[in-house]
Amino acid sequence: MCLLGRIQALDSHNRITLLEIIEDRHNNGSIIVTSQIPVQGWYDIIGEKTIADAILDRLIHQSHRLELHGESMRKKRGINKG
Repeated sequence: MCLLGRIQALDSHNRITLLEIIEDRHNNGSIIVTSQIPVQGWYDIIGEKTIADAILDRLIHQSHRLELHGESMRKKRGINKG
């Protein structure tokens, strides 16, 4: 969850909601997740270890991961505007 540009851990309501959404979609359809937080940092963002395990188990084990590397597009656009 991002609030005013600051990354914060999910509260209990949002944590459960995320798990329910993922459980509803698991093995029934695609889920696209984008994040600037590395997967190993998701435990801190999700908050509760047991729920984080359940969420990550459903997302990671059958996923295709694309990790992008390079300079921020915000930085590139800022340079081109000047």
